[in-house]
Amino acid sequence: QVQLVESGGGLVQAGGSLRLSCAASGRTFSSYAMGWFRQAPGKEREFVAFINRIGSLTYYADSVKGRFTISRDDAKNTVYLTMNSLKTEDTAVYYCAARAPLNSAIYYSSIGYNYWGQGTQVTVSS
Repeated sequence: QVQLVESGGGLVQAGGSLRLSCAASGRTFSSYAMGWFRQAPGKEREFVAFINRIGSLTYYADSVKGRFTISRDDAKNTVYLTMNSLKTEDTAVYYCAARAPLNSAIYYSSIGYNYWGQGTQVTVSS
């Protein structure tokens, strides 16, 4: 079992930056690949970013590529999402998720993750 708690969301002006954190419980954090998803009002949850277990491989949604960076610190059991050049369309609840080693579903789908945090709100104003 992994419990995930996001933090770092808030209100920011367009063009600004935020860094989201996701703290994981348990001693096996390094066994999990991690992802960030987001859900805007009235829309389905969508993939944002992925990082593999050792931090050597990352993937991003086209909409955030070049602006967002996912990283992890296994010593702190934490995964981060650094968001720069924020746009109003980035407004959403952001969720982190953990992907168990035996989960073979595609990494950009929600079913590719076994554990989810409660989410943190990011609001970008114009």
